[in-house]
Amino acid sequence: MSTDAPTDLPADAAAEPADAAAEPADAAAEPAEAPAPPQPAASAAPTSDPDTHRFECRSCGFVYDPAEGVRKLDIESGTPFSALDPVGFRCPVCRSRVGAFKDIGPRDKPSGFEENLDFGFGVNRLTPGQKNVLIFGGFALAIAFFLSLYSLR
Repeated sequence: MSTDAPTDLPADAAAEPADAAAEPADAAAEPAEAPAPPQPAASAAPTSDPDTHRFECRSCGFVYDPAEGVRKLDIESGTPFSALDPVGFRCPVCRSRVGAFKDIGPRDKPSGFEENLDFGFGVNRLTPGQKNVLIFGGFALAIAFFLSLYSLR
């Protein structure tokens, strides 16, 4: 078998090289390699890790983000929600307990219901930060166009 086989072929195409019939002596000399199991996508790994998920207080709407922590309560950035003391931790805004928080997923997850993400001109798949850039960028562009009208005579 040659080692320069393309890696983007399906698993059954990679398992049967095209030159195997042309060179039976080489195939008998080398042991047959088992096809590698399919690897999960790299983007699926961060979404399945609950330590990177954000949690929202159902009472007041405060969002605990492990990447930011809570400076007011001396919780360092990188501290997952599961590592917080369930007895001692309270919401910094409304003082609710840990049970009042619900998992809202990772930061880069599109907001909204899964069944609605395919509607709209692709806007439903944007993250909240991308939506903010789109909205406020549109406002800035509209203001710039409006101010440019003063330069006309």
